[in-house]
Amino acid sequence: MKIKIKEIYTYSNLLSLFRLFLAVPFWILLSNIDYGQNRIYTILLCLFAGVTDLLDGYLARRFNQITEFGKIIDPLADKVCVATIILQMYLTGMLDSVLLGFILGRDALIFVGGIIVTNKIGKVLPSNMLGKLTVLSVCFYILFLLFGFSKETVYHQILYFGIIGMIIISFFAYLIRAIEFIKSGKNESV
Repeated sequence: MKIKIKEIYTYSNLLSLFRLFLAVPFWILLSNIDYGQNRIYTILLCLFAGVTDLLDGYLARRFNQITEFGKIIDPLADKVCVATIILQMYLTGMLDSVLLGFILGRDALIFVGGIIVTNKIGKVLPSNMLGKLTVLSVCFYILFLLFGFSKETVYHQILYFGIIGMIIISFFAYLIRAIEFIKSGKNESV
């Protein structure tokens, strides 16, 4: 797989790169979440990051700018931002270690698996809908915590265990899909 420099400079890829760098303000804001308006700024930044994630995919399809670099940078930006947020939420006591482990573990395994698959088939295996829904549910949970909703509600329990279930299912779905692509030797259109 070879990435051309001109592939980097598309609207969608630049948005993904921008979202990648949002990890820095997320880290800073969350480290002092209860200071001043930091909680509101963090919520707004989360919503903004979500909009850029939707927009970069739309722009890539709309302007026929789907690139190998985009298939790498878009999920990488998502993973870095989510990892930054949940790690800082864990450090500030907002998130427990079980969910932290599930989220980081899944993302790390998928990242390593993605490298292996890319080396085997010569193309990046793009995200699928189940993976995107899993990340979306994690984002809803993050917002749930940032808004300060009680962890003692049934809604929290449903969301919490639903996310763990989705993480497990989406990981195995990705694993099965990756194995199928490697076995079939698919290297044409992924």
